[in-house]
Amino acid sequence: MTDILVLYFSRHGGTKKLARLIARGIESTGAVARLRTVPELATAGEDPIFSEPDDPFVTLDDLTACDGLALGSPVRFGNMAAPLKYFIDSTSKAWLAGTLIGKPAIVFSSGSMLHGGQETTLQSMMLPLLHHGMIIVGIPHSEPALHTTSGGGSPYGPSHVTGEGRRQPDSDEKALAMAAGKRLADIATKLQH
Repeated sequence: MTDILVLYFSRHGGTKKLARLIARGIESTGAVARLRTVPELATAGEDPIFSEPDDPFVTLDDLTACDGLALGSPVRFGNMAAPLKYFIDSTSKAWLAGTLIGKPAIVFSSGSMLHGGQETTLQSMMLPLLHHGMIIVGIPHSEPALHTTSGGGSPYGPSHVTGEGRRQPDSDEKALAMAAGKRLADIATKLQH
């Protein structure tokens, strides 16, 4: 059975909502979606926020076991969030072993406002995945919601405009997240054969 790792960091819940929608798309194909997160980091002048996560923390073994990866982060000045980057920076052992070579991946993000850096955040997450030898999977323009979205979503991947945490994913954002998860799982399954 195809096993897809859905790895995300979410401070206010927007990215977690997308992770769950992507997981639904993955599971609609019969594949398994394994949701994982990363711990919060302390930032300058602040204490870290330690709370029990909704999903287990990721391990390097999760990378080895997966057939594909969905990687998600909130927007941080047009870049991925530090806790997710910290984990990615710790994957040198997997890089040396070639653990992720040839596996498909998608990226997803959330941010508080339109034009707040979602696309550059998606691109920033692609860079280490390319170094790992992964196959980046986007959203093709054949997805109808890509033409009607007034919130998140682009050819680079699903995204969600949270409106400072008050806005739920709209129908287009939901459709694009689920379609991206389905596409990732379908490609991962084909690559296994």
